[in-house]
Amino acid sequence: MPASFHRQLFGLLALCCATAALASPATDKVLQNVRLPAGFQLEVYADNVPAARSLALGSKGTLFVGTRGSTVYAISGSPGTGLKPTVRVIAEKLNMPNGVAFRDGALYVAEVHRILRYDDIESKLANVPAPKVVRGDLPTSRHHGWRYIAFGPDGKLYVSIGAPCNVCNEPNFGLIARMNADGSGQEVFARGIRNSVGFTWHPTTKELWFTDNGRDYLGDDSPPDELNVAPRAGLDFGFPYCHGRDTKDPDFGKLGDCSRMTPPAQTLGAHVAALGVKFYTGSVFPEKYRNQIFIAEHGSWNRRTKSGYRLTLVRLDGDKAISYEPFATGFNRDDDVFGRPVDLLVLEDGSMLISDDTAGAIYRLTYSAT
Repeated sequence: MPASFHRQLFGLLALCCATAALASPATDKVLQNVRLPAGFQLEVYADNVPAARSLALGSKGTLFVGTRGSTVYAISGSPGTGLKPTVRVIAEKLNMPNGVAFRDGALYVAEVHRILRYDDIESKLANVPAPKVVRGDLPTSRHHGWRYIAFGPDGKLYVSIGAPCNVCNEPNFGLIARMNADGSGQEVFARGIRNSVGFTWHPTTKELWFTDNGRDYLGDDSPPDELNVAPRAGLDFGFPYCHGRDTKDPDFGKLGDCSRMTPPAQTLGAHVAALGVKFYTGSVFPEKYRNQIFIAEHGSWNRRTKSGYRLTLVRLDGDKAISYEPFATGFNRDDDVFGRPVDLLVLEDGSMLISDDTAGAIYRLTYSAT
């Protein structure tokens, strides 16, 4: 990454508050209402990114943003300078291009039914050529068809295949698959996963951690969403026969034994819609946050009292989750929703980006000692 980019990325933090003046009315409400631990600040990096969801960072500092609509964005500009970034539409008329990942100069985009690759993308933002199809045979169901993708420490591309239903028994769905970067060698890595829209790897152990959204219509407080860890391939996390740790499904419980599934590392709030998940790998946040897990909770859609609409923190002791607590709240006030966090990205300067598909924005979370 060029030294000039690093200088921009790390510099001029004194101007960060100026980005609040660029906020749209929707992001103004988020900034006015958000509540953070002492020393943390939230600012708007970009507020003209409609339906912003998954995030990936290019090697030259370009931020790529997927959506659940039809558009993919590229954002050029260094967070922390207070300058308005340039937002470009680099792909459109796609089929729910939620997932984005970057590797070896190429942007990978996951549609419902296929994965595309845009080679040497950061040199071609003004005139993006047609992509190559990496894999074109993914399931076509749009129900939970918005895919999350990321490259693992093994160099393979991981992709979620959500269940095509609220709850059903479909063996080729409800899993996380992986493949080589060229699309070959696809295999199931983990199954029994209703719908994961966020995964990451432990910075030390390299184990896969992922969120999973619990089923609907078992009540306001059941079942929980989940934070799971897969230390190896081949594990079954219980869907559709078991939810949370031991909630047998009323229709599909007979298909399996809850005691034989891999239980969640941490149960989360019911219906919070836990999506993006990242370990904090920077060195700017206080020590107690380092190598701990941040989760973007998008928020419930049919719970009588809304839940989620926040960032949460899962603290670890070694590889064991020991607590689950709110970190950033205030994206809603009762039924009045200002924003819905989706994905997270830790930058090299120690700050964290947060996408919000309701406000159409990217926020930057920073810390300075008080």
